[in-house]
Amino acid sequence: MKTGIANLPLHYGKAPSWLFQRMKRLAREISLVIIDEFGPEEMLRKLSDPFWFQAFGCILGFDWHSSGLTTTVCGALKEGTRGIERDIGLFVAGGKGKFSRQTPHQIEEYGNALSLDPQPLVYASRMSAKVDSAAVQDGYQLYHHTFIFTARGNWTVIQQGMNETNRYARRYHWLSDTIQDFVCEPHQAVCCDQRGETLNLVAQESKETRKASTIIACENPDRITSELRKIKELDLPKHHEVLINDINPERLKKILIKTHEKQPDNFEHLLGIEGVGPKTVRSLSLISELIYGAKPSFRDPARFSFAHGGKDGHPYPVDRKNYDLSIEILRKSIRSAKLGEREKIEALKRLSSFTAI
Repeated sequence: MKTGIANLPLHYGKAPSWLFQRMKRLAREISLVIIDEFGPEEMLRKLSDPFWFQAFGCILGFDWHSSGLTTTVCGALKEGTRGIERDIGLFVAGGKGKFSRQTPHQIEEYGNALSLDPQPLVYASRMSAKVDSAAVQDGYQLYHHTFIFTARGNWTVIQQGMNETNRYARRYHWLSDTIQDFVCEPHQAVCCDQRGETLNLVAQESKETRKASTIIACENPDRITSELRKIKELDLPKHHEVLINDINPERLKKILIKTHEKQPDNFEHLLGIEGVGPKTVRSLSLISELIYGAKPSFRDPARFSFAHGGKDGHPYPVDRKNYDLSIEILRKSIRSAKLGEREKIEALKRLSSFTAI
């Protein structure tokens, strides 16, 4: 189950070394308290909650609305728990940029050391990234991917994309606990400051498009590209969200040859084929609509705003019980952590400032 998305102003640079060292220690101590009292699975659930994650980052020393909070908090957690992973039962793989591409290898290393089959975890890592880069086309390019899991095989994903045009970053949270389908309504909560038009092929309304795209991907590529050439001669509505001019029949044919050979039996399998990316998905969605009448959804999955929504009941009421419980757990963790009194007081002040937003 995907538990949330957060949109944040895009900030560059990195945390100074003196601050990051403190963040590592604080992240480690708070995590140890939570894992000791509630277990590593509960730590996964907390990290997958975008509100709790945001509060956690503020405690460590970041502005609540900074895009740098995501990458630095994940980095602090990874470095802070380095060397004690097997003792606490929590493992952190991936990171920002080139480190995100190391995620499968790191998962496999941990899995082999634990005698845990790493392949389902590697698949979850890859599919979550594929969904948010190709099946949900919202204009944000992924550049950060952190995969956190336990010895039982439960996991959470925290990944972030950037939009250079509006200078915002969007964060995506995933949680394994109740996931049933990677490609149909995986969002449980979506937190953002901006919404826009999105090709959303994981929306419930895109069910027929997913089916039609899979059928098209299995058919003879010559027939599909022939139909596509005919379609390019049609006059489409002025406001059609997927432009026919963006589709190259010959380039698409190369991918369709591969999908025809693979014969995927559902959209998730189609999405998992190497080479099937955003352009292929857009092309298939347009062909699905024009040939089969299967209209995709352009609904942005964002449903909640850190900056504008929640406390007054819009766009929906905050779960106050869970809200208060999350804050209390963080307060208790700080007080119980093996930290100096000054560090505890400063962390509690930062938490209080966040809850006042």
